[in-house]
Amino acid sequence: MLQGLVALCLAGCATAPPTPTKPATESAATQPATPAAPAPAPEPVKEAAPAQPAPEKKEPARPWADEVLYFVVVDRFADGDPTNNEKGDLTAAGTFHGGDLKGLTAHLDELSSLGVTALWVTPLLKQIPGFVTGSGFPDWGYHGYWADDFHALDPRFGTEADFKALVDAAHARGIRVLLDVVYNHPGYDSRYLKDHPDWLRSEGQGTCGSDDVTTCVAGLPDFKTERPEVAKYLMDAQIDWAKRSGVDGFRLDTVKHVAHDFWQEHRRRTRAEISPDFFLLGEVWGGDVQVLAPYFTPDEMDAGFDFAFQGNVLGFIQGRGRAVAFDHYLQSRGKVTPGHHLAHFLSSHDVDGALHQLQGNVPLFRLAATLQLTTSGIPVIYYGEEVGRAGGDWPANRGDMPWGRQAVRPGAGKKRDEALREYYKRLIAIRRAHPALSRGTHAALNTEGDVYVFQRRDEASGDTVVVAVNRGKTKGTASVPWPEGWTGVAEVEDLLNGGRTKAGATLDLALPPLSARILGRVP
Repeated sequence: MLQGLVALCLAGCATAPPTPTKPATESAATQPATPAAPAPAPEPVKEAAPAQPAPEKKEPARPWADEVLYFVVVDRFADGDPTNNEKGDLTAAGTFHGGDLKGLTAHLDELSSLGVTALWVTPLLKQIPGFVTGSGFPDWGYHGYWADDFHALDPRFGTEADFKALVDAAHARGIRVLLDVVYNHPGYDSRYLKDHPDWLRSEGQGTCGSDDVTTCVAGLPDFKTERPEVAKYLMDAQIDWAKRSGVDGFRLDTVKHVAHDFWQEHRRRTRAEISPDFFLLGEVWGGDVQVLAPYFTPDEMDAGFDFAFQGNVLGFIQGRGRAVAFDHYLQSRGKVTPGHHLAHFLSSHDVDGALHQLQGNVPLFRLAATLQLTTSGIPVIYYGEEVGRAGGDWPANRGDMPWGRQAVRPGAGKKRDEALREYYKRLIAIRRAHPALSRGTHAALNTEGDVYVFQRRDEASGDTVVVAVNRGKTKGTASVPWPEGWTGVAEVEDLLNGGRTKAGATLDLALPPLSARILGRVP
């Protein structure tokens, strides 16, 4: 389920990617080290709520193509209520560290001042009470993917009132909110195994299958979502949370491990019962334009993650392969099913962080961030990477948010790179000001040598932006025809670094080593 980590299902992923860095090692014997506390039986399956008129939208009427999405592991961001913290070591890799909804709400200005426009939070449901040891150390459900009750929030994250307050505060700042939801599985030794054993496949029962839908991902109990009563129970619960909280959409976990008819009914119900505009972002492990097409063509979701982006970008900026090959990849992303979106990341809770893979080379990482925020799709910023949190191999890729001198736990005192954050702010501001970067077409202007130049153009607005990246360790130059989109323009501005260039027959570019330029019309 996670790339390069033991197959404990610690996060929202599916099976291992095509080229895992090391094999999964989870065994069927993994069980919580402490017995599950008695819990009341799940709420009975309810009749479907009648369709309701769509609530008035609170967020700005922006196309989702224009959003900049920020992903937070709630437990690792900010502790706003120490009274709900788990007892014990708050620094060990697998424990709850104290981050909660109140802390995230109190520090939303960290996001709004960065310029992000959408927030994705990890699952908030009540987690299994114990820990598992298959990873070699005690590991709790701090990440939210080991649910034990679909009708309760985990008190370590906060209350329903805290959840609603977060959504309202985000909307007040023009930030949409996506809630991470898991339909494929509950947590290890979840109470559902005892209360509804017929609802699940499990290794203990010897009922796990071998295909994507019936396998027990990383040894987790697998909901029989093909059964109508199971599908209804799960959808009822998550849709109810959406209606009560006011979130703008779901991030869907482990999509490939649930059948298409489930997702089609899920789409129908979210539109009818929540809002016609309710946004669905799906995680199909290993997804790209082709892999996602079977989910986009029947309109089961609005967007999916492009898992190919990180590897292609990091390979290119480190000099592996020619620029023309990288441009071919970027061109292919434009073939996404019409009306749907790719979401692309440099780091996540399931893969080694990009800065870690670059051995801490910040100039190279800046190039990666530049490419992420000037190409098509919805860019996803993983919490803390904008301030230099390296995000190493699991479990280091889920470290605490660095807060530097700010007295914000659990990451108080952890070093921040404020200069990198300022660079991100400029990139995001440029993207938000230029629809060509989020909605435009892509065209290569120069693919020779280490200086790669491409154009983004939005026909509707007439906006044209030229991006140049020098991945080389020496000064680079390129000369390209003056873009047609700038016909009649006297001069253009370097939106990233400052300075202007006068119109001519050609656009002549000079770039220092490991640098980028973004040029657009002078306002």
